[in-house]
Amino acid sequence: MEPHPTPAITEAAHRHDGPIETDAVIVGAGPVGLFQVFELGLLEIKAHIIDSLAYPGGQCIELYPDKPIYDIPAVPMCTGKELTDNLLKQIEPFGASFHFGQEVSVVARRDDGRFDVQTSRGTRFVARTIFIAGGVGSFQPRTLKVDGIERHEGTQVFYRVRNPAQFAGKELVIVGGGDSALDWTLNFVQEGPNKAASVILVHRRDGFKAAPASVAKMKELCAAYEMQFMVGQVTAIQESADGRLQAVKVSGGDGVTRVVPLDMLLVFFGLSPKLGPIAEWGLALERKQIVVDTEKFETSIPGIFAVGDINTYPGKKKLILSGFHEAALAAFGASRYVFPDKRVLLQYTTTSPKLHKVLGVETPVFD
Repeated sequence: MEPHPTPAITEAAHRHDGPIETDAVIVGAGPVGLFQVFELGLLEIKAHIIDSLAYPGGQCIELYPDKPIYDIPAVPMCTGKELTDNLLKQIEPFGASFHFGQEVSVVARRDDGRFDVQTSRGTRFVARTIFIAGGVGSFQPRTLKVDGIERHEGTQVFYRVRNPAQFAGKELVIVGGGDSALDWTLNFVQEGPNKAASVILVHRRDGFKAAPASVAKMKELCAAYEMQFMVGQVTAIQESADGRLQAVKVSGGDGVTRVVPLDMLLVFFGLSPKLGPIAEWGLALERKQIVVDTEKFETSIPGIFAVGDINTYPGKKKLILSGFHEAALAAFGASRYVFPDKRVLLQYTTTSPKLHKVLGVETPVFD
């Protein structure tokens, strides 16, 4: 369940002597943000991509890297990781630069109509256009609300699994009832390089929001005494004399509070989308979503576009394929800002020698 995609990408350095001048800044490196690079590239519009995560893929990689997706046109089935990998390969000809692990903190219009853009890490841009493709916002894990637990985050308390090997041979308590909790429970219980010394799954009730096959397998492992399942909620922690987390207190539905020893605590309460600084940009919003038109998916601020799950309009459907359509029209909408004196025509990748040149492919010769 390693999140990092395999194709090579160009991650730009975080510090620059001056602002980076670019045709477009794309906020969000999920599937729609990546396809926006492609649609802009066909129009010879150069883009830089900013994402709060440390890698591309957005929600697909964060929430279901190994889960099947069935509604991508002409692709009967792919995982979130495979979709991300394929999109990265598709945009390789356009040489987009990525800026990971940072959020856009400042957006201001300049006198010449362009935008000053600055990130949380101090990276600065001067952009002709901005594309917001941030899904439903930047994802932050929902945390366990227990006094003192924040002292152990990143050492003994984890809300995401980045390196499964660090949990091998450890006594684990896993909290949650969704796919992530069940998937990692099975991963650490079953034989393999990441097998834990022991695993106790804690969930507030006996019902789960996870794949039925995963739940059935978990109960099978419990029946075989290879792991434990407890109904209850973590209400407190116990620390050793040297300040390490040594146990959690689990209050059960039977009114009994049990002390459960552990080496590490993994909490999977899901990810909470936060609109973040985008909410302060002065854009027209409706229920924390950005209002756009349906001709070019432009926001209430000319030159700023929003595509994918973060936008709203009459009839909006939150589907990846809808975001792909929006990205295509948004690219044409942006062309008038990038090429104000040029008429941009619709061309087809099948037959256009110009697009073949842009894509780095040979123009086919038909008899």
